[in-house]
Formats: sequence, C-alpha cells, structure tokens
Amino acid sequence: MKTQVTTFRISNTFDEWVKNFDSHREMQAEAGMTPLFRGPHEDDPQKVCIVLQVEDDAKAAQFMQDNEASILASGHLLETTESNTYL
Repeated sequence: MKTQVTTFRISNTFDEWVKNFDSHREMQAEAGMTPLFRGPHEDDPQKVCIVLQVEDDAKAAQFMQDNEASILASGHLLETTESNTYL
C-alpha cells in the first residue's frame, strides 16, 4: 500500500470543500483510497492537505478522472495540485 500526500488550493472555505470530500467516502473506498488526514494549512485556510492510503494507482487515477466535475465543483483548483507518493 502506498501513501499519497497531496496539497492544493480551494476557491471556497475549507468547511464547504470538506463536506463535498467527505460525501464521497464510499466511492473513495471502492477505488481503494483511504483518507488518513485532510485539513487546511495553519496560515492559509485556502490551502488544503490530504493524506491517503492508495491500494491501486490506476484505480485512484480513474476515480479522479471519473469525478473531475464533482472535484471542481467542490472548490478544488486542480491546476494547483501537488502530489507525492511514499512507500
């Protein structure tokens, strides 16, 4: 299992963004993605960090592709996304 640390900016509040993120827990689990942490930066509430355990990179990538419209609607600014994967 891999651990993915992703940071990005949002166009709304963290509370608005996290409601959308949390509403997809079942779909995340089906894609082999287990959220371990999600939170705003201490000095910049529009910068978010997510830490996920990922079972299958291809399934996680497919989840992101299949749900891009919802991800964008959540306030996630995709062009600001930075992701690192750890074993």
